[in-house]
Amino acid sequence: MNTTNIVIIEDEVVTARNLAHLLKEIDNNINLVNTLDTVVNSVIWFNENQSPVDLIFMDIRLADGLSFDIFKATKINCPVIFVTAYNDYAITAFKNNGIDYILKPFDEEEIRNAYQKFKLLTGHTKGNQNPSINEILAQLGSLYKTYKKSFFVHYRDKLLPIETIKIAWFYTAHEIVYATTIENSQYVIDFTMEQLEQQLSPEYFFRANRQFIINRNAIIEVDFYFNGRLSVKVKPNPTEHILISKARVPEFKRWMNS
Repeated sequence: MNTTNIVIIEDEVVTARNLAHLLKEIDNNINLVNTLDTVVNSVIWFNENQSPVDLIFMDIRLADGLSFDIFKATKINCPVIFVTAYNDYAITAFKNNGIDYILKPFDEEEIRNAYQKFKLLTGHTKGNQNPSINEILAQLGSLYKTYKKSFFVHYRDKLLPIETIKIAWFYTAHEIVYATTIENSQYVIDFTMEQLEQQLSPEYFFRANRQFIINRNAIIEVDFYFNGRLSVKVKPNPTEHILISKARVPEFKRWMNS
């Protein structure tokens, strides 16, 4: 198994020792590269060190300042799990490579769960190369991203809640976006197709083309069409063909097979 190179930044000697001990119990493939205790020492070490670092466990309040100052003075290219006695720095922590935020006193389960999150995130990347921090943070965002569960739609003189999962497809024409439900009811939606792409779960919805976003549960069959395209039949049946371009066919197949 691959070694995970870890740095601990913690000014409390006992805490640093306990954390190192827990990490070795959690995964004996962990290599503790260094333990640093101040902002200054951390900046010097990261500026001079050539050894790869996969993950940092970092306290926030150190003897000579906040650990966030480290990011201002040197480049950190790996994810960080913050371990602190203070709960008022979470937002700043996640803006500085943070993938988890643990409050002291911590226990083994919290450290284990945070480490497993790191392993999960890095395991999502392709190939054997170490992922970049941007790739990891993107994965983290996808894990925590929430999608719309319902839409409020205008119907006569009312607002009706429509469950997202009950929408068979979205369609746009003349700059108006419509949602058609599995019961074949149609409503105007106050979002653009681009906004819907960000708000709909990719597990269920796919942008077939400029006009249609389709729900996988509405798909009846898929036929081969001219010039390498695919024709998707859905229920209820729209008045226009739903065509997948040749360029998007591989992505559509991956989505259907997921």
